[in-house]
Amino acid sequence: MWLASRGMEVWGVDVSPVAIGLARELASRYGVADRCRFEAVDLDDGLPEGPLVDLLLCHLFRDHRLDEAMIGRLAPGGLLAVVVRSEVGAGPAPFHARPGELRDAFGGLDVLTEGEDEGMAWILARRSM
Repeated sequence: MWLASRGMEVWGVDVSPVAIGLARELASRYGVADRCRFEAVDLDDGLPEGPLVDLLLCHLFRDHRLDEAMIGRLAPGGLLAVVVRSEVGAGPAPFHARPGELRDAFGGLDVLTEGEDEGMAWILARRSM
């Protein structure tokens, strides 16, 4: 809603139809439904087809098989923002990124900031122009 309220076109995907329904309700309530598209998509099947984007935000989902597709989806100068659960400060667990995993996956982009702490890992990187 925050991105759409600032004029961005938003395409949100989640495996849960319930989450998608809630997102649609929120977009309508905040008056940004005309800038939002939400779809139930299982990312285990890969990143859905779509245009190049200026911002790709991946929040609390990690599947290394999508790394190249995510990078490839970025328009020149586009931003990639990833926030996932991490082993750093939390220990190993299913779907937790190992130390340095995001840097290894996305370090070929221009990394603007990154971190790992208290069970979370994040990276913000830009595709070269």
